[in-house]
Amino acid sequence: MEKFKYQVNNLLPLVVKYYYGPITLQDIFLSWKHAFEHKLIPEGTKAFILDYRGGTIDVSIDEYEAIPEFYKRHLDVFGNSKIAILTENPSDIVIPNLVATKDEGFTSRPFSTLEAAYKWVLN
Repeated sequence: MEKFKYQVNNLLPLVVKYYYGPITLQDIFLSWKHAFEHKLIPEGTKAFILDYRGGTIDVSIDEYEAIPEFYKRHLDVFGNSKIAILTENPSDIVIPNLVATKDEGFTSRPFSTLEAAYKWVLN
């Protein structure tokens, strides 16, 4: 089973990425590289919703800084964008909160409801 799936909204500058199962740092990077290689992110996209409700974040506190560093290395895609991290599992909220402290050139924020995530990224 794939660990991720992309949904592109052609009417809005929005990409939703769904994660499944335990998601490691390597899975996160490989999923983005897959999107870059297959041109799954339309030019001009400035809103991302990363939906972890079907998975769990298996990233240690010692390695979380690699996530915002990855986004910073790819500001051609993520620059000036909003990245909403959607999770309902309380233990999965720690990493997104830590990532948000290192935002630079993009803005990220954790959410527990899809509606709140949509509202934030589209405003």
